Amino acid sequence: MARTGLTEYEAVMAVARHRSFRAAATELGLSTTALSQTVAALEARLGVRLFNRTTRSVSLTAAGEGFIERLAPAVAAIREAEEAVNSHRDTPVGTLRLNTSVGAARQILQPIVFAYLRRYPQMKVDIVTEGRLVDIVADGFDAGIRLLEAVPQDMIAVAFGPDQRLVVVGSPDYLAQNPAPQAPADLLAHSCIRSRLPSGSIWRWEFERRGEEVTVDVQGPLTLDEAHLMQDAARAGIGLAYLSEWNVAEDLKSGRLVRVLDEWTPSFQGLCLYYPGRRHVPAGLRAFIGLIKAVRERSA
Repeated sequence: MARTGLTEYEAVMAVARHRSFRAAATELGLSTTALSQTVAALEARLGVRLFNRTTRSVSLTAAGEGFIERLAPAVAAIREAEEAVNSHRDTPVGTLRLNTSVGAARQILQPIVFAYLRRYPQMKVDIVTEGRLVDIVADGFDAGIRLLEAVPQDMIAVAFGPDQRLVVVGSPDYLAQNPAPQAPADLLAHSCIRSRLPSGSIWRWEFERRGEEVTVDVQGPLTLDEAHLMQDAARAGIGLAYLSEWNVAEDLKSGRLVRVLDEWTPSFQGLCLYYPGRRHVPAGLRAFIGLIKAVRERSA
């Protein structure tokens, strides 16, 4: 952890966020044992227990809740003071924590993240990928990267990258045996690879053509929750899949997959980085935003 003077406080806040010593240790780059010892040392110094621990759960005690409530603003103020000083450096130093989806992470690694690490060798980037949309402030992230339509309205958004598009695809063998659908309703006669959302519900395929919107609750023998697994299943001829055009571009080019219902899948606004408005944007995040804007301008 970079802020050695705040080690105990950062440790307690991380455990409080995650309700888990293991997850907090992963975030902070510590072993679970070292984190537990750090928290125990603070509790011993304060003379009060901050967490209730069992083999299955971690929760704040009443004293812990009061302590975190008062501690969080103080630590945030110290972070802002550090960042204000850091902003005067020629090169930012520290760790940039980003939350994003797996698909978005794949899209930003090569053009953005790798270039950022080469340009700012004293920075580290910690990317956490998950399907669900999280509270980046409460979970301790500097910024998130999602489709623009998913960004909370109270966040500052920086759009980058091209528009996105979803495409319905199937293998040549599958489409040789099953007539290609001509309209979304035709999908009900097809074997489709269903997609499970992070909430646990099954996604209903959405289409639009010249203002007409159609939603289809497709059926099929296989339900998955990861895009590359769906792509593998489509290539194997299990059925049709509805996937990001970016993910399947090589398969479309090679002919391993064929798109259908093309006129029913218009493009939409693409990825953006978003972060909370505050007085001092961390120097590392400010540099990352600057790189995003430079890449966007070059590709315009």
